[in-house]
Amino acid sequence: MASLTYMQVLRGNRTFRRLWLGQVVSELGNWFNFIAGLGLVRAVSANAPEATAIMLMCRLAPFALISPIAGAFADRWSRRTVMLVTDLARVIVALGFLMVRRPEDLWIAYTCNVALTILGTFFEAAKNAATPNIVGDEGLLAGNALMFSSRFLLMTLGSVLGGWASARFGYHTAFLINSASFLVSAYSVWLVPERETRQEMRDEEAPQQKLWRDVREGWSYIAKNRLVTAIIGVNILWATGGGAVNLITDRLGGIVFAGQSGMKPDAAVAALYAASGAGLFLGMMFARRVGSHIELHRATVPFIGWTLITQGIFFALMGVLPTIWLACAMVFMSRIVIGVEFAYQETLIMRLVPDNLRGRVSTMDRSLEFMVWTVSTAIAGWSLHLITPRMLTFICGLLSASPGVVWLVAFASRMLKMPQKIGREEDENESEETVLASAG
Repeated sequence: MASLTYMQVLRGNRTFRRLWLGQVVSELGNWFNFIAGLGLVRAVSANAPEATAIMLMCRLAPFALISPIAGAFADRWSRRTVMLVTDLARVIVALGFLMVRRPEDLWIAYTCNVALTILGTFFEAAKNAATPNIVGDEGLLAGNALMFSSRFLLMTLGSVLGGWASARFGYHTAFLINSASFLVSAYSVWLVPERETRQEMRDEEAPQQKLWRDVREGWSYIAKNRLVTAIIGVNILWATGGGAVNLITDRLGGIVFAGQSGMKPDAAVAALYAASGAGLFLGMMFARRVGSHIELHRATVPFIGWTLITQGIFFALMGVLPTIWLACAMVFMSRIVIGVEFAYQETLIMRLVPDNLRGRVSTMDRSLEFMVWTVSTAIAGWSLHLITPRMLTFICGLLSASPGVVWLVAFASRMLKMPQKIGREEDENESEETVLASAG
């Protein structure tokens, strides 16, 4: 199957271009908020690891709990309306961080984090479910890679600029920028035509009906499709170690490497996030060419397995190197590898799942992954009373490599097999049964 290039998707698809540009602005603001939020909590709590862990868990736990419902909304309600309403609500919520000044105010930061996560979950579910319809099958790999690569490029820029703005102008400036970014995103979504965000629905599938049945239907599809279950299982197992990455970054940058080369804690944290974002961006940009090569040579199984193992090894090495610049190099390499793998894996699962189930399956995948991510963060925060941040990094890196081993063993032992042809189901008579049969 021929895949469109990045420029072909951007130049030839005005609807996708509008949605993408809105995301670029809001993601930049999000990283201003994230760096400033971690710095604010670290400063107000006197570097307490528990406070940082709670802050991070407030971003993870709500996503795990809400995403299955958000996915059902994306499959039933207007995807454009969901994105528009959540953007406007986030404009207001982002301003709540301005009220955090003392340790007694930390609950406000936690509450705002929860609210932003819930709203963001609904936005992401609608956007992810709409993207394949907007770009078409030929533009899906390039469209996914652009969405995710720009997110991680903005992670790099937003981390650096957010750290600089926080140090130069104070944390409040970063929160104001984040709020304004959601206004720009809302305007971009408003320009997107409703008819281009979904396939046509049958009359009996009215959006106001049978929400909870839809949630159960999504779980049932995952349980019956062994290949989709395996992909989700890989993500869950990765999260046992990779889920602690944000806490590790905060502790390494804010505590271990703070002071090296005259760097302040926020600047050291921002440097690690910038390296991570740059690696993910490059990995996503490589994804289209690598993905085409993988499909041509039918190398999906070894590619996913060995990239997961490789990224975990680089991740583990980050914890044993003596300087922040070497640690940045390791996280950069790790994220290049996982960026290519994630973009290809995400495209694979979108092609396997029918349109009427895609929003639910996508968000349920993220729900399970982030549930484990939350637990991983909590355990990692507690473990820092017993082990050093360096040791925690090494252990988590090896854990994040383990799903690659499990994936390779599952296919080598013929517990799983890859279908001969993978494509999105367009005809309702060939939908779920065809995918299940092809998955073996």
